[in-house]
Amino acid sequence: MRIAVGSDHRGVTLKTAVISLLEAKGHEVKDFGTGSTEPTDYPDVAGEVALAVAGGKFDYGILICGTGIGMCIAANKVRGIRAAHCHDTFTARRARQHNNANVLCLGGEQDAERMPDIVTTFLDTEFEGGRHQRRLDKIHSLEQA
Repeated sequence: MRIAVGSDHRGVTLKTAVISLLEAKGHEVKDFGTGSTEPTDYPDVAGEVALAVAGGKFDYGILICGTGIGMCIAANKVRGIRAAHCHDTFTARRARQHNNANVLCLGGEQDAERMPDIVTTFLDTEFEGGRHQRRLDKIHSLEQA
């Protein structure tokens, strides 16, 4: 899989661990920054990753800020993005099964211990389709408004 990864300054430590995990699993990874603990505006990074995923250059994106919430809000402004803030394997699984989420958002200050399981679950879970596709079609129609 091709995975775009990005963080702000509060997520840079977890981002480094995420990249190591992904590369160890054989995924192609691009780091969209930041590489510093100097203050960074998360919407800038979220926008770059979301546009790369929406444009088909990457299969998935992973975004990390202090809580994961800001990145999730910003990424979801990009048409075609279904970003999910997941804090355990249950939410990661459902985000993929029911919502076909294509961007995983994590909290850099809270998810470090659970990160490997959350990321692995998110990437290994398939979209179920069926009744869920009807709902995604309705979400897509909202993007057109």
